[in-house]
Amino acid sequence: MVNDDGLHLFSIDAALIAVTGQFFTNHPTDARTALATQRDGSALLERLLEGGHSVIAGRLAGAFRNIGRDRIAEEIVATMKSAGYVVRETDPFAANLAAPLPHDPSPAAHRIRLMWQDMRERILEVFPAAPRITDPASYLARVEENYVNDAYHSLSIEGYRVSRDLIERVRGGDWNPDGEEADRTHRDALAARGYWEAFQAVEQSLARVLGGDSAGTVADEDHPAWYRALFAPSVVAGLARASDLAGYRNAPVFIRGSRHVPMRANAAREAMAALFELLRAEDEPAVRVVLGHFIFVYIHPYIDGNGRMGRFLMNVMLASGGYPWTIIPVNRRADYMAALEQASAAGDIRPFANFLGELVAAQA
Repeated sequence: MVNDDGLHLFSIDAALIAVTGQFFTNHPTDARTALATQRDGSALLERLLEGGHSVIAGRLAGAFRNIGRDRIAEEIVATMKSAGYVVRETDPFAANLAAPLPHDPSPAAHRIRLMWQDMRERILEVFPAAPRITDPASYLARVEENYVNDAYHSLSIEGYRVSRDLIERVRGGDWNPDGEEADRTHRDALAARGYWEAFQAVEQSLARVLGGDSAGTVADEDHPAWYRALFAPSVVAGLARASDLAGYRNAPVFIRGSRHVPMRANAAREAMAALFELLRAEDEPAVRVVLGHFIFVYIHPYIDGNGRMGRFLMNVMLASGGYPWTIIPVNRRADYMAALEQASAAGDIRPFANFLGELVAAQA
């Protein structure tokens, strides 16, 4: 047993030996993530040899080979045989891994890569095919026309009490934080102001993507600016701490009403790097759209604003495939949250892919 932040846990090597073969079939992402933490076979072999676990050794050797760690697989088999055990290598997973995992020390990054591999084909089965953009200027003009509705629905989903009139007033410059006490301190007005400033930053990112830049690279480089714009008005007004603009969170975060608990702060940073790596490498716009949004909120890298940032990211990925800017209506909030919960807690991306696909098709 090991003590980790007050929790008494199996060490990974002990757990990999203790679980049954069914665990690898039923929970392949968890199993592969655990396997990928092992740099070599030493810790496992000590336990395997002391316990005479020849059957488990064969299963683990097959599991390591499944994720592309042939060297560890061969080390386990050869060492057990040299001690006089008969080892028959068997792959406990129900399917082969589409691509071997890179040698990365981060379990969080591996989890994101494995989720991506597992979910992408299911998205392609249900999401509409990507159209083409023939006139980037017209596309950006339509995005601008959609601003008021987009801000109203996105802010309302997060529980802000905003009206279209307030959103228009803030966008039009009829916002006087120096002279009007309500404008300076009103939480909803400040949220609307931040959303307008962030939206303008996102539009600049859209222009880069429509100009041919990699959507994954643009989002990676620009999303810190979206976040700073989103919360700067609240910081200036004194309703948020200046340190809130620092970037990714340094503390735990929990999602109200969800069974999913986002990963720790240090793991979230590693997972975000993997997310943008995958977005840059992904050829299918539909996959970038669905998994860009889902995995961003699954990681939950910020203390606040994750939903708004996730929807901005989704729309930048939509533009990269020629899809229209798409609004998630506040009256579909329950469906939206249920689909995200199904993906986060049960690993089933289909409801979320279907949900977004229907909205994109309707917008088109």
